[in-house]
Amino acid sequence: MIDWQRIWNDNDSVRRISPTRVILLLFSLLYRLIIHWRNRLYDRQILKPVKLSCPVISVGNITVGGTGKTPCVIMLAKILQRHGLKPAIISRGYGAKSAQPVNIVSDGKSILLRADIAGDEPLLIARSLPDIPVVTGARRRLTGPAAIDRFGADVLICDDAFQHRQIFRDIDIVLLDAEKPLGNGHLLPAGELREPIGGLDRASCFILTRAGETERLNQDVTRIANASHVPVFLAIHRFKEMIRPEESLPVPPGDLRGKKVCAFCGIARPASFKKTLLEADAKILSFDPYPDHHIFRDYDLEELKDKFTNLHADYLVTTEKDAMRLTGYPEFLKMVCILRMEMEIKPSLSSFENFIVERLTAAAKSSEHL
Repeated sequence: MIDWQRIWNDNDSVRRISPTRVILLLFSLLYRLIIHWRNRLYDRQILKPVKLSCPVISVGNITVGGTGKTPCVIMLAKILQRHGLKPAIISRGYGAKSAQPVNIVSDGKSILLRADIAGDEPLLIARSLPDIPVVTGARRRLTGPAAIDRFGADVLICDDAFQHRQIFRDIDIVLLDAEKPLGNGHLLPAGELREPIGGLDRASCFILTRAGETERLNQDVTRIANASHVPVFLAIHRFKEMIRPEESLPVPPGDLRGKKVCAFCGIARPASFKKTLLEADAKILSFDPYPDHHIFRDYDLEELKDKFTNLHADYLVTTEKDAMRLTGYPEFLKMVCILRMEMEIKPSLSSFENFIVERLTAAAKSSEHL
């Protein structure tokens, strides 16, 4: 499997001309042209998004993976519930095997699908929000109405939908990694950008995630935000607790201090997981990163168990997202500790919450006049 993160983060390759790099840049140019004309058709209303019967909030990004969309969706859903709304979450369900156009991951009462059918991120959202429906499917113009009709949702949260313009959005939240908000500046496949930077003009607001890792905002992001008159919020991903699947009592972050840890993950930015463990003062004996959304096999788990046993570690640790893909291995999961993270808006949540409520109120008033 191609290690795209290594290619995109290889600074030497930016300066070095090679046949592979030339090919990637040519494909990036072709990709840019396709995305440019697609966005142009939407901007000129030649292609028209479908307006659903309730407000729609999109949570997305402009780069590939690793900006913290899932914690943001969970945080946003809780905000909406506090204000008396009935949200439902719709997601494409990346990596899901189901070919059905509409898949009910959760009906707001029970989890109905496994990770291999639903996708790891929708399952994680459903487990974190047990009283909120979660629906997946490739076409949001189908999953959106299904969530409204079946569950009476009065606001929809679209997970990872900034580039999917088939349905109208009242709020477009764009997450950017504060350390590298625009990746290496190149479009796929030569870089991490999903579309040209000009697409950020559609954003209603920006959330710079992992903001604690940088002291200054990216100049391009600041320029775009100022030109579009949209707010910029700062967020960190905070280590909330560590849990064992078969135990109900969570382990506080402080309990990792000085403990010997074997860790593994299959996420877009494994370095952030490793950094969390180091900040908790864990002693990392081994760290095994796998590709994002990696499907674990028996031989992977045997290798991990051998390391854990032979190194006499205190904990075998992974992320919540990875744990969703391990539900088919209950005996292995009994050995594993799962790190739970949550998004925290800095300096306070109230400014972001007020922004969301004000925009939804404005959307409701606008609909009344139609």
